Amino acid sequence: MAAVDYRLEAPPLVRDFLQYHETIKNHSTRTVDGYYIDLRLFLRYIKWDHELVSRDTPFEEIPISDIDLSFLRAIKKTDIYNFLSWLARDRQGKQQMGLGVPARARKLVAVRSFFEYLVLKRDLLTVNPAADIDSPRLRKSLPVYLTESNAVKLLDAVDGPYAERDFCMLLLLLSCGMRVSELAGLNLKDLTPETIRVLGKGNKERILYLNPACQQALQDYLAVRDGTNVHPKDKDALFLSRNHRRISVDTIQNLVKKTAAAAGLDAKRYSPHKLRHTAATLMLQNGVDVRTLQEVLGHESLNTTQIYTHIDNEGLRTAARANPIGRYRKTEHNESSEEDESC
Repeated sequence: MAAVDYRLEAPPLVRDFLQYHETIKNHSTRTVDGYYIDLRLFLRYIKWDHELVSRDTPFEEIPISDIDLSFLRAIKKTDIYNFLSWLARDRQGKQQMGLGVPARARKLVAVRSFFEYLVLKRDLLTVNPAADIDSPRLRKSLPVYLTESNAVKLLDAVDGPYAERDFCMLLLLLSCGMRVSELAGLNLKDLTPETIRVLGKGNKERILYLNPACQQALQDYLAVRDGTNVHPKDKDALFLSRNHRRISVDTIQNLVKKTAAAAGLDAKRYSPHKLRHTAATLMLQNGVDVRTLQEVLGHESLNTTQIYTHIDNEGLRTAARANPIGRYRKTEHNESSEEDESC
């Protein structure tokens, strides 16, 4: 995500909305910046579509600082539908024209939330034009995950001068199901001998218990962690880079792909988030109930967690065997009776 500062660029009402999410809703800077980028795109489109700027003006240079309440009052439901259509057909994506369903759905969330704020929190509008617009339908795909044997292969493939650190990070991802940002954000003070405190989405904390393997891996890493010459800003960071800075999300992502390749796995298929899927799937397959799994993963909604119930093949197999009709066998008496009736 490109660096932005909505405090310098956003029109007043948009700035107020973003400050509300940052200070009252306690959303992360990344989330708030994402809202701003999506709203900026929407407002530029409205000005372009309504021909309020010259067609010669490059889209990315369309100004939005002059947008006021009268402009926002004029936005109708059809404008939002047109925006979504433009995103699907004409907005340049990373590799093709048109943005995918997740990107369009995320932008609609930002627009809907902004107008909801103007209606419910500020009493500046009486109607939210995005309120009744259905989100683009996301195709629900089953999570990709490693089997237990492939997870072991991944751990066995860890090597190099930072082996203790790398092994510990991969083991925590596979055991605790952390998000990669949560892993990178861990601090020394978050550790106890048996638990680790994780700061998740929306700055919500949760406590995760450490299994014996994780406890040992952390002890091994801390024994070699070089705390000298660490940047003052990162002195409390649990995991450090070779440059003595807090480990970055990109570094962890590269580690997963590099180690997957060394293990003989398809590196393109795996990422830190796939290791989170692996942790969730293995826990579910080994008797952890879905509500406990929800707490472990830090999911706000149980519906998000329940997707893992669809990939527990052993559970589906057990359910099929549980039906007593499945034990029915056709007897010779039944066969002869059927023959008599057909005569």
